[in-house]
Amino acid sequence: MNVLLVASEGAPFAKTGGLADVIGSLPLELRKQGVDARVVMPKYGTIPFQLRSKMKLRKRLTVSLGWRFQYCGILEAEYAGIPFYFVDNEYYFKRDKLYGYNDDAERFAFFSRASLESLPFLHFQPQVIHAHDWQAGLVSVFLKTQQGADRFYRNIRTVFTVHNLHYQGVFPRDLLEELLELGPELFTLDGLEFYGQGSYLKAGLAFSDYITTVSPTYAEEIKTPYYGKRLEGLLQKRSDRLKGIINGIDYEVYNPQTDPHLFVNYEDSLDKKSENKLKLQELLGLTRDKTIPLLAFIGRLVEQKGLDLVMHVLEELLALNLQLVFLGTGEPSYADRLQELAQRYPERLSVTLDFDDSLARKIYAGADIFFMPSRFEPCGISQMIAMRYGTVPLVRETGGLIDSVQPYNEFTGTGNGFSFKNFNAHEMLHTVRRALEFYHDAAVWPVIVKNARQKDFSWQRSAREYIQVYRELLEV
Repeated sequence: MNVLLVASEGAPFAKTGGLADVIGSLPLELRKQGVDARVVMPKYGTIPFQLRSKMKLRKRLTVSLGWRFQYCGILEAEYAGIPFYFVDNEYYFKRDKLYGYNDDAERFAFFSRASLESLPFLHFQPQVIHAHDWQAGLVSVFLKTQQGADRFYRNIRTVFTVHNLHYQGVFPRDLLEELLELGPELFTLDGLEFYGQGSYLKAGLAFSDYITTVSPTYAEEIKTPYYGKRLEGLLQKRSDRLKGIINGIDYEVYNPQTDPHLFVNYEDSLDKKSENKLKLQELLGLTRDKTIPLLAFIGRLVEQKGLDLVMHVLEELLALNLQLVFLGTGEPSYADRLQELAQRYPERLSVTLDFDDSLARKIYAGADIFFMPSRFEPCGISQMIAMRYGTVPLVRETGGLIDSVQPYNEFTGTGNGFSFKNFNAHEMLHTVRRALEFYHDAAVWPVIVKNARQKDFSWQRSAREYIQVYRELLEV
């Protein structure tokens, strides 16, 4: 089975979020299970030189985009046994960041069209094209328009994965009609049209043969008005072709026994985990005491991640006998408030406004509780990484957090974390207090940590589910 994954980012080449981790890990597991999985992504100027230097030019071609005829180079490099193809155009992709430009509509229309038009020159005939998020949402549309004219594309099937419905790639309709060279019959209620504009994400949802999203619960949530972001009607209509498959994590990369970023490597030893905690406290300027529970937040400082709840009761949290560590970047209002309180409570609150992967690993290993009170969370991998390092998650019951965190039950001894249902700051605070009670119970806490460590979040099962989706499409 030949599968081409089309995505706007992929680790280790370019990363802004969880999508890159999926593209870096899923193809590797697919190949282990017998699929010839390959990846195509843009050749960004931010890709490190040592990775760019290994790329070899495979083909030069011209891509039509409205009235424009643009240069496109296709380069290839192998990483961890996975062939990666790179769409090269310096005008579109040699920039300081991946997204957030006024011409993103044009940039990713070019990427989607170039990904398809390069295929006949790569000596690789995909049976399935698996596109990811709005940046690749046009792939299915362009493919439909080419299938009737070119036998090469005729039998290719498409899967479209939504990693976060919040980001939709919505642009003015008149711009898209000029840019995409698509007829008005495609800008309809069942097509690209979206409240008078056009949506790349909706294009992927409407024209792909199958839709997946990154957890079973999120697949149900997005069919409701609260989570559906005005696309719930289309998702309900296509529910027979919608499936939630939870993400995994790379167990070789995230392994406390071998992780080179940790102060002390460990497996099941809480004593060695405590050594990491003491050294982390020292590094961050917190009171050095292994008995004080340390709660950690790693992620974007944005509303989605539950920062409103945290800000509402932050001083009440700090009044408890605990320490809080924040690592991430985001909205200035949250960042400024955290920094202000960190100056007032330097021995109890540490704030690092950055994303430092090495420090993140140290925090995963040194923290006792991982804090993830998200308003919505399509999947989330941070809670999975935390459990891999023996850090117990405390989450809100939404999306992939429901599917990966089972609240601890003191009567049965089951459960791998703590959770609260409503998006309510004091319900969250009550759950923190409950978790702290169990933390101070020397007979119970090791059981919860063990439950968290034993949960399997490797890619094997998820890859099997994707392969089943591919097979189902090819048998039609």
